[in-house]
Amino acid sequence: MTEQIPDKPDGDKTFVRLDDVDRKILSLLQQDASLSLDQIADRVGASKTPVWNRIRKLREAGVIRRQVAILDPEALGLEACFFVLIRTSEHDKEWAARFLRALRERPEVVEAHRLAGDIDYILKVQVRNARAYDRFYQSLIGEVKIHNVTALLSMEEIKASSALPIAEASG
Repeated sequence: MTEQIPDKPDGDKTFVRLDDVDRKILSLLQQDASLSLDQIADRVGASKTPVWNRIRKLREAGVIRRQVAILDPEALGLEACFFVLIRTSEHDKEWAARFLRALRERPEVVEAHRLAGDIDYILKVQVRNARAYDRFYQSLIGEVKIHNVTALLSMEEIKASSALPIAEASG
């Protein structure tokens, strides 16, 4: 059963210890979140009410953040995926707030990460084509001062998954 380990003094999130049934439930939901409660219960070998209670506790603990539909970008005409490497000479709070606001306002930014090392940020930008990327780029640099931008066009998606390796993480 799900067990929460208290917050660490440094402010890190609570670690949730999972048992085998929790892992099975989460694996099933990561594969197909549209499974019915009956289907999940059947596949994990438990009855409906205890499975529902486990799912509820996993939601409350923040393990399950949300359930979404994963769309095919090409089917929507969003055929160009760019990975954008950003270096900045600005590191103050005001700049960071403007930068984060600019990213959050742009739906074409589907992922953004702050990095350690020579590159400060990496963005995953999904757009129709190179012209659409250029419009995104021009808009972004018009709003926020950026020292250096490198855009890399993904030629082929080899692997994409939203599934986390829960067996290793919670063992």
